[in-house]
Amino acid sequence: MSTENPAGKPPARTKRADAQRNQQTLLAAAAEVFVTSGVDAPIRQIAARAGVGMGTIYRHFPTRADLVTAVYRHQIEECAEAGPRLLATADSPFTALREWIDLFVDFLVTKHGLAGVLHSDSAGFESLHTYFLDRLLPVCTDLLEAAAHAGEIRSDIEAYELMRGVGNLCIGADNDPRYDARRLVELLITGLRRPV
Repeated sequence: MSTENPAGKPPARTKRADAQRNQQTLLAAAAEVFVTSGVDAPIRQIAARAGVGMGTIYRHFPTRADLVTAVYRHQIEECAEAGPRLLATADSPFTALREWIDLFVDFLVTKHGLAGVLHSDSAGFESLHTYFLDRLLPVCTDLLEAAAHAGEIRSDIEAYELMRGVGNLCIGADNDPRYDARRLVELLITGLRRPV
């Protein structure tokens, strides 16, 4: 039996489970560092947080843009996967929505500075933005619909509107210590509730 696929190429090797875990650990560590120190944080800081050598990071991600892009995708996936899990485990659909919005805000903070790092690759940035919308809009839509069907929130809000509103509230949060984006996002989410 041939090990080649119809295109005549050998099948791509899948990463070993431990290598995938190590990469996930590295991406989580990079995301934490990006939150506290921005995307221009020294690679040695990320390596120390992940408990790996700098060579390990460069082996997986030859450029800073590669690392930032991988962290961005990793964070999108975590946020996307959290939606159904929260709907299944939260006390109510509204609670699931509120908890998911908290994760979304965390994501927005993590991606701070992404545009600057990827500025030279506008096509790459566009494809990431499309990926962001394709993965997260359906999750937010499901959460909104579940909360609306439960009678907990108004039914006239769209996922794109809400995500854009949350994103706009998060702009500038790092430039003014008196500005509390999370408090304003909480006010926005509270404003979705149906009057009792």
